[in-house]
Amino acid sequence: MAAVTLKDVRKAFGATEVVHGVGISIQDGEFCVLVGPSGCGKSTLLRMIAGLEEITAGEIAIGGRVVNDIAPKERDIAMVFQNYALYPHMTVFDNMGFSLKLAGVARQEMHKRVSDAAGILGLDELLQRYPRQLSGGQRQRVAMGRAIVRKPQVFLFDEPLSNLDAKLRVAMRTEIKELHQRLRTTAVYVTHDQIEAMTMADKIVVMNAGNVEQIGTPLDLYDNPANQFVAGFIGSPAMNFVPGRVNGDIIDLGQGVSLPSIPGLKLQSGAELVLGVRPEHLAVSDGGLRAEVVVVEPTGADTQIFCKLAGHDINAVVRERHAFRPGEAVHFKPQLVYAFDSASGARLA
Repeated sequence: MAAVTLKDVRKAFGATEVVHGVGISIQDGEFCVLVGPSGCGKSTLLRMIAGLEEITAGEIAIGGRVVNDIAPKERDIAMVFQNYALYPHMTVFDNMGFSLKLAGVARQEMHKRVSDAAGILGLDELLQRYPRQLSGGQRQRVAMGRAIVRKPQVFLFDEPLSNLDAKLRVAMRTEIKELHQRLRTTAVYVTHDQIEAMTMADKIVVMNAGNVEQIGTPLDLYDNPANQFVAGFIGSPAMNFVPGRVNGDIIDLGQGVSLPSIPGLKLQSGAELVLGVRPEHLAVSDGGLRAEVVVVEPTGADTQIFCKLAGHDINAVVRERHAFRPGEAVHFKPQLVYAFDSASGARLA
């Protein structure tokens, strides 16, 4: 096991810089998730840690050793890819043991490591099958087993669940988290799915356009987003955003809808801002913010109410069951409101 440290890491393709001075400190044994929209630089960053992509500037250290100029095979890392990358002509056993064979590990030791990994991942009965005879979930387990047998200092996961169906993704999410709790090996995991990030990570790094927007624990990012991007990206369903203008001791949302000023918010009258409210923080009430119902979606456990509030789309998630009809008026009482600067997106209150 080892800590991973990135200092002012940059990556440019020609004159175009795609990763802009990223600094991250991942502790020994920590499960760190890099999350963000497609094209934000998270996979490029992972490939630079692995040595599959050269860094343009900065420093990457694994276990205290700077690895900028060290070949991937000498970095003591193991990578699990999105597409499994299994050898189709080899059995599960041979796929899992191939790296050990190349490294000259004794056959008895190789058998032991492969058997131990197969036991952990529930692959004991599948060792003589070929990849074509396996389901997507089983192939992903083999890919993880191939990484485990090497006993690396760091596991690197590049969107390993994106090719699986929704139900299997949930099951594999739990298995990977349980595996990490058992092995306690440092892990860096890339995904664009914030649910995966929230449920699996010890630490989340939110990336956008090659920059780190915020680093923290899942609940810290959820409760205390640093800016509008993080607030909108973390949480499902996503946070609602409505622009407003400070007018004395109220915030005017337009179309005759207003909200009392937020405690601690110190802005001059006339200042523009963006208010954010999570769907689960909107409670149906007799008075409060008036909205017009567009669609109601009962899911059993809760009800999602899609509305128009001051001309803007919002979504409320409530535990009670309601029979609202499209066009009907509904009133909401916000339980928690965030305020963001309309120009920079930085959080105000």
